[in-house]
Amino acid sequence: MKRNFARTLRATTLALAGTIAVTGCAPLLVGGAIVGGSLVATDRRTSGAQIDDEVIELKAKRRIDEALGERGQISVTSYNRIVLMTGIVTEAADKATAEQAVGRIDNVQSVVNELAVGIPRSFVNRSNDTLITAKVKASIVDAKDLFANSVKVVTSQAVVYLMGRVTEREATRSAEVARGVSGVRKVVRVFEIITEAELANTAAKAPAKP
Repeated sequence: MKRNFARTLRATTLALAGTIAVTGCAPLLVGGAIVGGSLVATDRRTSGAQIDDEVIELKAKRRIDEALGERGQISVTSYNRIVLMTGIVTEAADKATAEQAVGRIDNVQSVVNELAVGIPRSFVNRSNDTLITAKVKASIVDAKDLFANSVKVVTSQAVVYLMGRVTEREATRSAEVARGVSGVRKVVRVFEIITEAELANTAAKAPAKP
């Protein structure tokens, strides 16, 4: 009896696994984006740009580590091949060194160097930045006139950087929402501005949901 039950359970498991493997609408995770699911449909970058951004961030971390070692706390964020560098370096010359290392990576279109010179931030300061990012994201989600997935939020030393492909109205509104969050010292727009017509065209080209 137990043997028959075990065989049945194993057969059912294999059947389910086979169903998942061949389902045409199953989402595929590529570089942090779900291709064939809803995430790609709400991201205004092409699938190629999303993959490029993931590769750029990985290469940037490795090249900065090779160039600077432990001299600084640097975060690299790539959005549509525009690279934002935030954090702290201990020497002024290291700002240029880091920018040059990142700028030579394939497919990088431009580098926004927001590195500061100073002493490394404490765990408390970094945790505060993480909290601010979460609060800004939540506020953008609550704003009914914004598409939250179209705005990327990065925080460094209580300065909020906003990235994404947005219209001028969306850029202005997103910055306004971010400024209203407690703890935010400054808001910097690193947006790629598109027209309303370009936005409509992007939406029209979005993959259909399975």
